[in-house]
Amino acid sequence: MKLKGIYRAILIIVVLALNIGCDQVSKTIVRQKMRYDEPISFVNNHFTLIKIENTGAFLSLGDKLANPYRFILLTLLPVLSLLAAVVYIIIKTNFSRITLAGIICVVGGGIGNIYDRIMHGSVTDFMHIRFGVFQTGIFNVADVSIMVGMGLILLDAWTRHKEEKKQEAVTS
Repeated sequence: MKLKGIYRAILIIVVLALNIGCDQVSKTIVRQKMRYDEPISFVNNHFTLIKIENTGAFLSLGDKLANPYRFILLTLLPVLSLLAAVVYIIIKTNFSRITLAGIICVVGGGIGNIYDRIMHGSVTDFMHIRFGVFQTGIFNVADVSIMVGMGLILLDAWTRHKEEKKQEAVTS
């Protein structure tokens, strides 16, 4: 089922606002209330809140780049990509609800992180998960939004592919 007109615009605005809002509120609280040298652990040390400022991209990639290259790769290109994605979801109106929500989550998370990079010079990360040999890098709500969005997009693509294969089998 496709979304049309005002309902589609409302969905885009609400999901974007929720993503960006939750991300920015959580980062503001962390910036104001947490110290760098005081991690807080929960659930038998499986979940830890630890404040870091990431000047690079995912897992601090690119944080050692010289300034003109860092600006281009970590600020300019992401801003242009996010603008292109927003234009794309406005122009292309035949996304399913799940795919549209997924794309908006990815864009919302991207906006949350790029806002930090522009306004603060770094992205505030503060969550870490560890279960046995599995552990994550330190991440934030925007990163969760991006991952959930990608999960929704992939799930919808897989479901549609499965339905198309079933349809092909019926019509063959």
